[in-house]
Amino acid sequence: MHVLATAGHVDHGKSALVRALTGMEPDRWAEERRRGMTLDLGFAWTRLAGAGELAFVDVPGHERLVDNMLAGVGPVPAVLFVVAADQGWQPQSTEHLAVLDALGVRHAVLAVSRSDLADPAAAREEALRRIAETSLGTVPSVAVSPVTGDGLDDLRTALTGMALTLPAPDPDADVRLWIDRVFTVRGRGTVVTGTLGAGTLREGDRTELARTGEQLRVRGLQTLKEPRPEVSAVARVAVNVHGPGAGALRRGDALLAPGRWLGTDVVDVRLHGDPARDLPRHLTLHAGSAAVPVTVRPLGDDTARLRLARALPLRIADRALLRDPGRHRIPAGVTVLDVRPPALTRRGSAAARARELRAVSETPDGAGELRRRGLVRRTDLLAMGVEPPVEPVAGDWLADPAHWAALRDRLHRAVEEHAGRHPLEPGLPLEAARQALGVPDRALVEALLASGTGLRQRDGRVYGSRNRPALPPPVRDAVDAVCVDLSRAPFRAPETERLRELGLTPRMLAAAEAAGVLLRIGDGIVLLPDADARAAAVLSRIDQPFTASQARRALDTTRRVAIPLLEHLDRHGWTVRLDGSLRRCAARGAGDPSGPGC
Repeated sequence: MHVLATAGHVDHGKSALVRALTGMEPDRWAEERRRGMTLDLGFAWTRLAGAGELAFVDVPGHERLVDNMLAGVGPVPAVLFVVAADQGWQPQSTEHLAVLDALGVRHAVLAVSRSDLADPAAAREEALRRIAETSLGTVPSVAVSPVTGDGLDDLRTALTGMALTLPAPDPDADVRLWIDRVFTVRGRGTVVTGTLGAGTLREGDRTELARTGEQLRVRGLQTLKEPRPEVSAVARVAVNVHGPGAGALRRGDALLAPGRWLGTDVVDVRLHGDPARDLPRHLTLHAGSAAVPVTVRPLGDDTARLRLARALPLRIADRALLRDPGRHRIPAGVTVLDVRPPALTRRGSAAARARELRAVSETPDGAGELRRRGLVRRTDLLAMGVEPPVEPVAGDWLADPAHWAALRDRLHRAVEEHAGRHPLEPGLPLEAARQALGVPDRALVEALLASGTGLRQRDGRVYGSRNRPALPPPVRDAVDAVCVDLSRAPFRAPETERLRELGLTPRMLAAAEAAGVLLRIGDGIVLLPDADARAAAVLSRIDQPFTASQARRALDTTRRVAIPLLEHLDRHGWTVRLDGSLRRCAARGAGDPSGPGC
């Protein structure tokens, strides 16, 4: 299906043309038909040979009804622009064209209607000249009379040609249905209508109400008054919804694919129209069928920050427009550049942001977004409308390669600085490392450690692998005394009383281990750094397998030391625990005489 908006004159000529094309009455209200003037959105459709179904959203033209007009035009990709031959170009024609230009609409057909009442040449010439100066460019035009039928076949041909040039929609895209009408059907409940621009809706789907986040279920679907189990874009669709908040739906709301969109109340935009400095501070942003008051903060000549009165589900590259309701004018169209912009809190930050935005493309750029953000969740980037350019480094986190390398260097410096400032606590706690790097998740620190930093993690702390910290002289002297004791009996760890006598607290023992001068195999149990290798060598010379008691006797130590030492050997691959209480030495890897094993 193809969906067009019909824009143009305030009089009934536009609606009459739609009626002549489709055989349907687009004006839904008796008041509209009585006054010969479209007051609200109307809908009609027809089938064109070669193009399939063509649906029309008939929008009002009166300047007091521009909000209604914008609700119908916002989500629609093409337009049938109507000018009356006997009236020529009108003020509302100018405003409608400004709307289409601001939204960046690029597909249109010009219909010069009521050509039975006047020569259409002058009206056609002026309209084509004005339209050519906008995003629509050069468009086909047809002179037509809904009364006599002259030109209707030519108009159908022109509409078919335009429909065939429209870009193909993505049926797998994330659904965002801007609601332009809400009503109640007895026995069915709330029904909403809108133009589905991308994606597919199915009966039974769960959707998310953008305004509140509430979940609504799709109970039924219709397109062009035909029930369907599913509807793919582009299509006019009526959705019967059920769930909390369904009764409070209104025009300007949006139904979303759950978990796939970000609501934002602050956006950075590029302006297409008046310079940023000339914009009023308070305007109305029209996006989709929504109209939201915004506060404008100019950044560069053609960029600004908009603060919205309520959050909208917007994505990078979305088109919208700013309207000044008091002056009845459209000062600018906008292209969304950032839906999660950085705070502007420091002096000069606005100017720096303007320089940054100057280089930002109006089409989604995954590498550029990642470069600007450094770190971002994959789901957030997708919700911004951007395809991730790399795979996650940790969980859902994506990292710009240059930023990731810089974080690795900063982590090295943070670990070294901490070891220098705290010689008795050389290991930098993981949480302190996260704070030092300014990253939002400890998993990122752990991923950095696993990416070849040369650092090591133990017991929630990060240690350097080289340049071990020097111990303060009193601690060094006490450790030397322990080493002398162990040189006489390498597997008889000093008793708690001996450690207390030397003043070696658990904190000092941890520092000694980090410095590489002692090996801790348990709480308060320390040996020489190579004690595990020496123990494995001793055990390799006894009968295999062996018990803990046999190991204790071979190592000439106590059970207090033997059990944690054997468990240490198990963990590091020197020994293998068998069933029951037996162990054996592990075989060394081929070609690795220095590796684990006995």
